[in-house]
Amino acid sequence: MNDAHFRIFYHCDIFTADDARPYADCMILKDGVIQWVGPRREMPPVEGEAVDLKGRRVIPGFVDAHMHPVMLADFRKQITAMPPEICSIEDLVQAIRNRRAVQQPGQWIEGWGYDEHSFAEQRPLTRYDLDRGCSDAPVSILRTCAHIRCVNSMALRLAGIDRNTPDPQGGEIERDETGEPTGVLKENARNLIAPLLPVLDEEAQVDNLVELGKVLSAQGVTAVCDMGTLDGKDCFPIYEKAAAKGFRQQAGLYYMWDFFSQAPGFVWDGARAQRDRQIFTAGLKLISDGSVSGRTAWMDAPYEGSEEAYGISVCDDRLLDSAVSFCKAHGCQLSLHAMGARAIARMVDRVCGETPWTPAGIPYVRIEHATKPSRDSVEKAAAKGIPFVTQPVFLYAESKSYVDNLGPERTRQCYPIRQWRKAGVPVAFSTDAPATFWATPSDPIPGLKLAVTRRAYDGTDCGLDEAVDMETAIRLYTREAAAAAGFPRRGVLAPGYFGDFLVLSGDILTADPETLEQIRVEETYINGDRVYQRAEAAQK
Repeated sequence: MNDAHFRIFYHCDIFTADDARPYADCMILKDGVIQWVGPRREMPPVEGEAVDLKGRRVIPGFVDAHMHPVMLADFRKQITAMPPEICSIEDLVQAIRNRRAVQQPGQWIEGWGYDEHSFAEQRPLTRYDLDRGCSDAPVSILRTCAHIRCVNSMALRLAGIDRNTPDPQGGEIERDETGEPTGVLKENARNLIAPLLPVLDEEAQVDNLVELGKVLSAQGVTAVCDMGTLDGKDCFPIYEKAAAKGFRQQAGLYYMWDFFSQAPGFVWDGARAQRDRQIFTAGLKLISDGSVSGRTAWMDAPYEGSEEAYGISVCDDRLLDSAVSFCKAHGCQLSLHAMGARAIARMVDRVCGETPWTPAGIPYVRIEHATKPSRDSVEKAAAKGIPFVTQPVFLYAESKSYVDNLGPERTRQCYPIRQWRKAGVPVAFSTDAPATFWATPSDPIPGLKLAVTRRAYDGTDCGLDEAVDMETAIRLYTREAAAAAGFPRRGVLAPGYFGDFLVLSGDILTADPETLEQIRVEETYINGDRVYQRAEAAQK
């Protein structure tokens, strides 16, 4: 058969992530969809464009099942408060001074990504540090977890926050020994600043997202879930316009229920929820606790150095029940942020009594992060097919804060991926970018490296007995991530699936895990179209 629509990719080592046929050396696509995969000697008689991949390793495109692309795209224009640019509080103070020098008085200065455990000074950031950087304009620096914000004195004044301001439900205004706010706003308290922050015009956000899409393509990310923003904006129009200007990833969008539960006029648009679209609405996102690194995840044992600090339970029963009711009424997925054991138990116990309400093949509930669930929660999640969407990069990049907050033994018990899989829990990988203490937060490689070594970037033992092999790690970042998010026909290189795949510079399946950073994405294909080619690869 001679058909110009056929494309034959050959001379390559394909890992398909398909259990029925995991390996191949040839693949046939038509109109962006895989028609056949297997050994070239068995290839059916098809004629079309032949593409020689020159013996390189091919894997499915990465599916980041939990990140915040619109936030990340915008944050890339702000101060990046993490190494290698900023390694100390003094570095951050100077960066604020530098930004103020090119801005006007009263104009907001924003940054993101700090982790007090990694500052050279080894102490928390406060408003007084930010005041030294700038006192005549408001400053807001978001912590790496995105659950805590540090602001300067002017920002506190603008928000009307002083020693007499009560803590909001599910939040904490941190105070010093005299009762004065330190500038650190935890969980829902961080939202007290949100209405004052500058809002980028939509066109700028569209352009930022298009630019980020190119970065994601270079990292091999072919599909993403946007788990919401901190300002409650409906990002669907931003994605549609970005797609029209060249954003290529398929994207499933979640509405942050904290904002939309009371939003006037908010309705579920069934047309937007059709998952055969490039951009679709997937469901709701609800936050039930905080982060381990920020000591706000709701744990079943106190944090190191305290007998009373168990974290913060963020959402009340009314909000949780309303989210369940909304998702049941509209047949959409419910995403539940739960890191600590208490938060996970509360969420799992609430939803396990429900009859699944989503169409077949789409989990009705997904648990985000799941740092340290109890055995009971694991067994209940397994019985109901509730996936844990987790981020191995957290341990890789934030091991110091985990050890400081939980101790070495509890740190090694976090994210027990092998135990979860053995118990039958579906597991998917993601990054939670930009809420990740890493300079390139959306890069899948650090997460893969942690998964197969269970060692952090600094060598910290993160539970060596929970390591998985590379093939499993790739499946969790491709096939299982697509399944958890309900992406149709993504994450596997098999007939009927879209042609989303990567061509790598080295064999990721056999490489020494300690050298994974040396493996580059040389080409990225989405729906059979090459959307990225590394300059060095193009010259070969």
